[in-house]
Amino acid sequence: MITRRNLLAGLGAAALAPAIAAPALAKGKGAARVVVVGGGFGGATAAKYIKVRAPEINVTLIEPSPRFYTCPFSNLYLAGLRDFETIGHGYDELKKVYGVKVVRDFAQEVDPAAKTVKLKSGEKLSYDKLVLSPGIDFNWNGLQGYDEAASLLAPHSWKAGDQTRLLRKQLEALDDGGVFILVAPADPYRCPPGPYERAGLIASYLKAKKPKSKILILDSKDAFSKQGLFLAGWKQEYGDLIEWVPLSKDGKVVKVDAKSLTVETEFGTTHKAGVLNVIPPQKAGLIAERAGVTNKAGWVPIKPETFESQQVADIHVVGDATIAAPMPKSGFCANAQGKVAAAAIVASLQGRTTPNPSWVNTCYSLIGPEYGITVAGVYKVADGKIISVEGSGGVSPAAAAPDFRKREAIYANAWYQAITNDTWGTALRA
Repeated sequence: MITRRNLLAGLGAAALAPAIAAPALAKGKGAARVVVVGGGFGGATAAKYIKVRAPEINVTLIEPSPRFYTCPFSNLYLAGLRDFETIGHGYDELKKVYGVKVVRDFAQEVDPAAKTVKLKSGEKLSYDKLVLSPGIDFNWNGLQGYDEAASLLAPHSWKAGDQTRLLRKQLEALDDGGVFILVAPADPYRCPPGPYERAGLIASYLKAKKPKSKILILDSKDAFSKQGLFLAGWKQEYGDLIEWVPLSKDGKVVKVDAKSLTVETEFGTTHKAGVLNVIPPQKAGLIAERAGVTNKAGWVPIKPETFESQQVADIHVVGDATIAAPMPKSGFCANAQGKVAAAAIVASLQGRTTPNPSWVNTCYSLIGPEYGITVAGVYKVADGKIISVEGSGGVSPAAAAPDFRKREAIYANAWYQAITNDTWGTALRA
């Protein structure tokens, strides 16, 4: 049985497992070169675990930012419950402890035939294996009226950084009695329960600071992750402060006017916000498209055993950019996929059989600072597809005492500390 304690303990065990000595690369060959693009949960994990398994491999991580700010726990910042820098993570451990070369630059082009990555600076890096962990980009104007300029007035805050700080400032400036409108996208998108956690945590801020205000969620779906738990929790904690309008009740937004902070739904209803948070349609990060690994829908089909691209050899893709259902697009999954890709890459370079992979995902959501809920899943490969392991995982019980919900919130904080430590920190030295 998968329990929350077992999941957290398992994360530590998974971190230690790759430290077992692996065979060196075949004698007579130069050190292999692996380039990793993107320093988030997937890319940083892949870079780290390649070096753990095979320190002789030259691993270069391309990441333009000196610190990576996580979408997980960014909603706590929006609610005034966490400082922004506490969700930022640097790369010193990857460089100093594990020997990863970190290059601060943008990867602009991939030449799969020549096996090179061209950087914005003009430098070209050669690789034997390439890992792409580009996260998501947005389908600008996939929602009429919502483009990059509009996001400066009606932020998406779906990439942690300046947009997150902007939305926080807007919430602070909201009049008591104002309406916060959250536009939730259709599937697939990064972090399925994220919009609904955001609504709950912002509700905790409004309840304390602006109690006359309301939250309106306009949704392009009729169902979402942990829906029953969210709806019950909102009602218990906030009464009627949060209203969720699903697709079947005219919740789908088809047009945005960011200047007037208004949106129009499918059947012509207009809503005006005091603060407008639009989460637009998404696709894989741009470098995946330029590498030729995306499909017509803008996502990356992968080989589930290795997370190698189905379309281009020697390019592995991990994290939100991939098509890996039933695994969700989550930080935990990106971390797990990074480890699988690392094991597969090292095995391939050493001429060994690829290990048979399995994954676990746990997703904590906070309805309030002391009210947590979770969903967990375990996955394996069968008949060339990723499937859920029957009887594994599950969600928090519907009828749980307040102490249980409070412990779930504590577990959520422990999970964040563990996963970020495993990705960017010193878990392997513990």
